[in-house]
Amino acid sequence: SFFEHEEAFIELFARANESVVNIGVNDGQGSGFVYDQEGHIITNNHVVAQANSIEVIFADGEQLEAEVVGTDPGSDLAVLKVEAESGMLQPLQLGDSNELRVGQLVVAIGSPFGLANTLTTGVISGLDRQFPGAVAPGGGRYNIPDIIQTDAAINPGNSGGPLLDMRGNVIGVNTAIESPVRGSSGVGFAVPSNVVAVVAPQLIANGRVSHPWLGISGTELTAALAESLDLDRSQRGIAIGEVIAGGPADVAGILPANPATGLGGDIIIGVDNQEVSSFDDLLGYIVAQ
Repeated sequence: SFFEHEEAFIELFARANESVVNIGVNDGQGSGFVYDQEGHIITNNHVVAQANSIEVIFADGEQLEAEVVGTDPGSDLAVLKVEAESGMLQPLQLGDSNELRVGQLVVAIGSPFGLANTLTTGVISGLDRQFPGAVAPGGGRYNIPDIIQTDAAINPGNSGGPLLDMRGNVIGVNTAIESPVRGSSGVGFAVPSNVVAVVAPQLIANGRVSHPWLGISGTELTAALAESLDLDRSQRGIAIGEVIAGGPADVAGILPANPATGLGGDIIIGVDNQEVSSFDDLLGYIVAQ
């Protein structure tokens, strides 16, 4: 019923809100959430990347200075640490973002425009998106794989806060909005929890993340391209165009297409018995696994 639906949101906010924090940096702000009892806080890299000092403000008004444990521009994630009294920290649990479905109810909690303890609701409106992240050292740009798209209102200040399922599990970290006016237009994005599960422990242990890479570029097979390669029109995969000399794919013997004809290169159709039909399938698997 309507009232049961309403009560579910009320109870979810009551349980999760004490674990969500406002993060004050220089003249800006963002959001974050408690990851463990040791005082680690998850947020976005872009929230703290230029910070001279960081203040974490809890739902009850408690303010604590935080230090950066590690940052990862490639996933736009960062881990902070606060020294808190025993029993003060209530970590949120990570859910399995691979089990998400379009249409699933979700809740975002954070500090849009600095308005702490704000809840917005919506659904998952898209999955398996790629979103451009930070500029990489070589001048290119990281692509964050398996991004979750939601119509729950995400605004400046929500960055780093949790996207939750109705059980209160974190299924994503709100990272961006797609809007020309920097306000919610019904399209928001979150880094999936399964990426957080890989990145956060590395940041805590080493302060950085060792990113897997293949050293290839190529084209996703369409029906027309498959037919031109004398393959079945239903065949999908990644047709290899170029292989970086000395990179992992080159060492493994992956062959690129002939530069003159664009033909003759290998085609990746799977990894570890996981079907690959798009770059997001490929990138998402190697990042998460």
